[in-house]
Amino acid sequence: MPREVFTTEYKNPVNATPEEARKNLSHATKLLAEAGWKVKDGVLTNAAGTQLSAEFLLVQPDFERIVLPYKNILEKLGIKASVRTVDTSQYQRRHDTFDFDIIVTTFGQSLSPGNEQRDFWGSAAAVKEGSHNLIGIKSPAIDTLIEKIVLAKDRADLAAATRALDRVLMWNHFVVPQWRAPTDRMAIWNMFGRPEKLPSQTPAFLQVWWLDDAAAKKLSEARG
Repeated sequence: MPREVFTTEYKNPVNATPEEARKNLSHATKLLAEAGWKVKDGVLTNAAGTQLSAEFLLVQPDFERIVLPYKNILEKLGIKASVRTVDTSQYQRRHDTFDFDIIVTTFGQSLSPGNEQRDFWGSAAAVKEGSHNLIGIKSPAIDTLIEKIVLAKDRADLAAATRALDRVLMWNHFVVPQWRAPTDRMAIWNMFGRPEKLPSQTPAFLQVWWLDDAAAKKLSEARG
């Protein structure tokens, strides 16, 4: 595990200003050089003559507007980046067999993590076609933390083990975060009520809406 796991709070790098963007590019260049990559004819190349390249595999053209600016940044570093959008069946096949460099995805979690964590981050799932371990993680340390979650005796142990796993996953820089939405969006027929005070966790509030007789009658009349 990275040493920072035990000493430093994780903070995701951001490019909120041009100055931060230049600083992060400079840091990335330094890290690549330390790893043995040098620019040759405009492309990062290692001692064996291999060029550093990466393909973004997409299934929705919508994500091209998000990925293309990132592709341009990688090319500034000397990385040969490309974007390929394929049909659903081809994408699913390549997704299930881990036949990709980079994809856009999410890792949905519950408020009570359990044995599904083995499928997300466990070493055994890394070689199991169709698993959620899309990153290909094989780490004894992470496997141990997963078992701490699965075998937690109470809520306090579960929370501690989950936070430890989360910290390790973040410090390994497995993903490049794109964005987060501060709200949940949905469309409903206007015939429901809701409590004045919502539960602290979302989307749990979806479970506590109830039928409003007056609103339902008004909707029925409007629809004919």
